[in-house]
Amino acid sequence: MSENGLLEGIEPPPPPAEAAGAEPVARIYGQPLEQLPLDLYIPPDALAVMLDAFEGPLDLLLYLIRKANVNILDIPMAPLTRQYLDYVEAMRSRNLELAADYLVMAAMLIEIKSRMLLPRPKAAEGEEVEDPRAELVRRLVEYEQMKLAAAKLDALPQAERDFAWVEVWVEKSMVRRFPDVNVVDLQEAWTAILRQAKLHKHHRVQREELSVREHMGIILRQLRETDGFVEFVRMFEPAMGVAGVVVHFLAMLELAREHLVEITQTEAFDPIYVRLADGRSVEPAVEQPDGDAEQPAG
Repeated sequence: MSENGLLEGIEPPPPPAEAAGAEPVARIYGQPLEQLPLDLYIPPDALAVMLDAFEGPLDLLLYLIRKANVNILDIPMAPLTRQYLDYVEAMRSRNLELAADYLVMAAMLIEIKSRMLLPRPKAAEGEEVEDPRAELVRRLVEYEQMKLAAAKLDALPQAERDFAWVEVWVEKSMVRRFPDVNVVDLQEAWTAILRQAKLHKHHRVQREELSVREHMGIILRQLRETDGFVEFVRMFEPAMGVAGVVVHFLAMLELAREHLVEITQTEAFDPIYVRLADGRSVEPAVEQPDGDAEQPAG
């Protein structure tokens, strides 16, 4: 396509007629256009470059406040109103419809500025004088919070802007593949079964048959093998268990009651000894399985 591709194939018109009363080709902003352009035609003032774009009157006010680096809770109304009106005047010269909302805010700023110039009435005791800027400051603070929240949401990744959706074809008729079972998994499953089995196991308490007469014979034999004189603590074996030790002690008390052994001590807090009474080596009768009793040695 040639440089004047938009008008390719159109022959340039003949020079304008010199006769008075010839009609122009077109009128742009009321001005006659005598000849068709040879290339792309851009009317004058068709393009306007706006370096700062605002979403509304509050956005413009917030921009002016932040640019002047002033506290939003203590707004200097005179310079702010002047700068705002300058911007609105520039907008009116280009787009009256767009400037309508801004004119409403301009009227509000002028009203607030006028109220601040007037003397304020004295407030009653315990009450504060209402600041004419309070409502405007509240709206500006809320707008700034919403603007910051919107900026945070816009910074989040969005589909079709920061990333694209990925489509994957899944065949529904494919054979389902199960994972392999290793030795560790089998061992853990078996351990869980044993743990459950132990929870349902019944604990049976059985009575242990212990004979005092039998332990009396054990004590007498032990004393006879050690010359009839043994320390008290050596007469008991921890392997007997609690029940065995208790029966063994009862057997020793029974022997002492029958005067077959003596429990002595040389001095206070000295070790306690057990010995045969009068040096005798006797054994009590021991119960036999067939019911016959063994008579003690004379």
